[in-house]
Amino acid sequence: MGIFDKIKGAIFGNAAAAPSASPASPDSAPTAAPGAESAAAPEPVAAPTADAGQPVDVEAILEKAVAAKGQKLNWRTSIVDLMKALDLDSSLSARKELAQELNYTGDMKDSAAMNIWLHKTLMKRLAENGGKVPAEFTD
Repeated sequence: MGIFDKIKGAIFGNAAAAPSASPASPDSAPTAAPGAESAAAPEPVAAPTADAGQPVDVEAILEKAVAAKGQKLNWRTSIVDLMKALDLDSSLSARKELAQELNYTGDMKDSAAMNIWLHKTLMKRLAENGGKVPAEFTD
């Protein structure tokens, strides 16, 4: 599973697996890695919306994830904070991997430019995949 898929799964929930995986979720939780349990919090919110065929409210899910963290995270401008809010690896190597997945052609040594591109492209890709993102991200 790629990093984009992990981000999408954390936001949208595993809509494809949700109906059949719901009963198994409590059984699988104890085997999850420490810290992964809090990443599951946004999934129940997203799964019913995705199952109903409605756009997933990315902003609401990310705001809830940030609030659950109890720290100041600015997901609106920072790809690092967005990934932290979702309990995902936000290291430079993880962001470089995401950049490759999303076909970044810029200089990966310029992490600031790459991060800006990643955030913008991620929001567009989430919108393309059924996410309702704030208009400021779809330009």
